[in-house]
Amino acid sequence: MTTLHRVIVSVSALDRALVLYGGVLGCEVSTRHGDLAVLHADDETELMLHQWPVDRGDAAVAVSFGVHGLAAVVDAWVAGGGSVIDPPARQPWGEEMAVVRDADGHVV
Repeated sequence: MTTLHRVIVSVSALDRALVLYGGVLGCEVSTRHGDLAVLHADDETELMLHQWPVDRGDAAVAVSFGVHGLAAVVDAWVAGGGSVIDPPARQPWGEEMAVVRDADGHVV
């Protein structure tokens, strides 16, 4: 049995969010209806972006994605309207990681 993981993120501007989550991270848009878009990161992970008033703050949402070419992805993220909290760096446990914000201030 395959489990579908769904992450729901409220965004203030759906088109702008699609640039970051779809264009930069490469999630594929499977459905779009008005203020709602469903994207797939892989066969088991679904990302639902819903245009809605955003409750800004670090506790509102924290989404994590594994990507190839982290530094280039972070550069594209910033060019797409996001910002950097922690630039790409090797972590003590061996993972290379960056912490960014999307255009609505969500931590990714």
